[in-house]
Amino acid sequence: MSSQTNFEQNFKELKNRLKLISDADPDQYHNDHSLTRYLKAFKTVDAAFQAILKTNKWKKEYNVAALTEDHPTIKNNLTLKKARVLRHRDMQGRSVIYIPAKNHSVNDREIDELTQFIVFCLEEASKKSFEDVIDNFCIVFDLKNFSLTCMDYPLIKNIIWLLSRHYPERLGVCLIYNAPTVFSGCWAIIRGWLDENTSSKVTFVNSEEDLCQYLIPDILPTDM
Repeated sequence: MSSQTNFEQNFKELKNRLKLISDADPDQYHNDHSLTRYLKAFKTVDAAFQAILKTNKWKKEYNVAALTEDHPTIKNNLTLKKARVLRHRDMQGRSVIYIPAKNHSVNDREIDELTQFIVFCLEEASKKSFEDVIDNFCIVFDLKNFSLTCMDYPLIKNIIWLLSRHYPERLGVCLIYNAPTVFSGCWAIIRGWLDENTSSKVTFVNSEEDLCQYLIPDILPTDM
């Protein structure tokens, strides 16, 4: 049996199993593209099934639907320019989440509120995806004017957890732009938290020429 045939059978089994569980509502949170992502990420039908149920439960308990631009926490972080989902896309057609490190200080943030804001950004980027063409997105960490007070390890751990558990296979590429030498020590720690698949998606970009391989530099904000 070919791997493609095996995957198709697993997909069908996963979809049918979800239909039999009244508490799992695939129409609310998951379409065929989403089920495919979970199956690719978690490998087996059982693991993907359990992961989807956990995501459904998390989205309800975390009240993800309430995290809109009108939510006080979201509105505040947008005003502080912590991150933004850009109007334009990268060269592959991916939606882009832009995060300027200079606007962040580990000494002046509330981790739970900032995590809510990251969830908002992940949701917005997901909604903007052209799933029939490409269903993952691009994250740009702009480290211009980076200092060690910008380095927030607990937040990075939360982002990694969110991407791996509730947004599997959504990360297409993560660009580290304008990284200073001091960041090399930080990256050595962060890389240890990533699996091989995720770390392979992280690319350091140090010039506009290199950046042009992934996106048009002009789409990056100048007001953040």
